[in-house]
Amino acid sequence: MSALKITKDNFEKEVLQSDKPVLLDFWAAWCGPCKMVGPIVEQVAEEATGTAKVGKVNVDEEPELAQMFRVMSIPTLVVMKEGKVVQSTVGVQSKQALLSMIK
Repeated sequence: MSALKITKDNFEKEVLQSDKPVLLDFWAAWCGPCKMVGPIVEQVAEEATGTAKVGKVNVDEEPELAQMFRVMSIPTLVVMKEGKVVQSTVGVQSKQALLSMIK
């Protein structure tokens, strides 16, 4: 399964009400490091199918969500469980680092 596009319209259903951990990738089209981490996030989405959800939040299209998470730098990667932030990191991460964040 590929990463979901998360918007303020589906945020509650896909993230807050999720029964699985959710990895959110806050990114923008103009961001170089975001382009580097994008394919890694997609690989994590494939490997985590069934155990976790992976969503991408375009900070230019969803400024309210970026503000809610106080995103100052991108890419910001946030893991949520049961509607709460349990871990977050900024910058390009390895696939292994992301997989261990959602376990």
